[in-house]
Amino acid sequence: MKLPEKDEVLQSLQGYATGIRERWEALGWKQRGGVMAVIVLACLFLFFLLPAPESREQMPGNAKVYLHVKSGMTTREIGAQLEQHGVIESRTKFWLVAKLNGYEDKIRAGNYALHPGMEPREVLSLLVEGKTARVKFTIPEGFCVRDIAKRLAQEGLVDEQEFLKKAKEYAPYDYIGHHAHTVYACEGFLFPDTYELGSDIDADTILKEMTADFDQRLTAEMRQQAEEKHLSIYELVTLASLVEKEARYEEDRPIIAQVFFKRLALGMPLQSDTTLQYLRDEPKEDLSIEDTKIDSPYNTYQHAGLPPGPIANPGMAAIEAVLHPAQTDYLYFVADRQGHNHYSTNYADHQAIVEQVR
Repeated sequence: MKLPEKDEVLQSLQGYATGIRERWEALGWKQRGGVMAVIVLACLFLFFLLPAPESREQMPGNAKVYLHVKSGMTTREIGAQLEQHGVIESRTKFWLVAKLNGYEDKIRAGNYALHPGMEPREVLSLLVEGKTARVKFTIPEGFCVRDIAKRLAQEGLVDEQEFLKKAKEYAPYDYIGHHAHTVYACEGFLFPDTYELGSDIDADTILKEMTADFDQRLTAEMRQQAEEKHLSIYELVTLASLVEKEARYEEDRPIIAQVFFKRLALGMPLQSDTTLQYLRDEPKEDLSIEDTKIDSPYNTYQHAGLPPGPIANPGMAAIEAVLHPAQTDYLYFVADRQGHNHYSTNYADHQAIVEQVR
């Protein structure tokens, strides 16, 4: 059979389009409006009102995002958070789906485990049915309060600024207290660990759980050992935070702790780069001489003794290193590019090592 020529096909399509246009023009304005309304409603029905599809199986490696829905939150506020964390593409679409389905007053408070690339109807189905999830998150050793706030915010568990604001004053135990020149009262006492909490959590809950974890892990024996070294718990944690940040490898922790103890006993400045890094918004690979002149109580090049408070939240290994330091005569150390520390007993040898490894 002979196929129609290209020109014949075009003529047929043009004739079909002309016929549709003539029928449309023959309609009155009211009839046209009615047709348009039907088309719009049909599109809205197909796009928004059809039942949500089955939850898609998450592919390996898909990020889990937690959404904390507080009582009284509006769909606009929820949609904004979902869009911010990449769960949905459009907050406006989310709000419209909720509006058209009458879901605005049916969303239940709690924490929900979601993932990027979900459809608004899929998310709303979980929120309306109240399918909350237990929350699991991990905080590594050496994270400071700012790192923790950022990590939790990225996972959708807290508002970063709200968490930081609460951390400034949070001191639930007497040994934490409030100290001059510190930014966050609970810095050092948010124990690095993996936490699994109920669905109804917020910044206050997380701060309480993390400080309680620290308090439980600091045994009576450890408290007694700190007292025997003439260290308060606050001083113990402050020193451990420096060890945590200076030592990448386990074998270095007790040696670095001993160096710090010897310097404190001699009245020498600790000269720990980590205290200068704590003052920066972003870490700097190589600090300069000018950096060591920063005017701050945390500058352990300019001020002898411990800094005003912890610079990070140390793990148990760093705390144990302070309680059980090595027995050495070292006064200096420097890390090479791989993070291994090299030690010396005098400044001349130290300078020679610096030239070799840096």
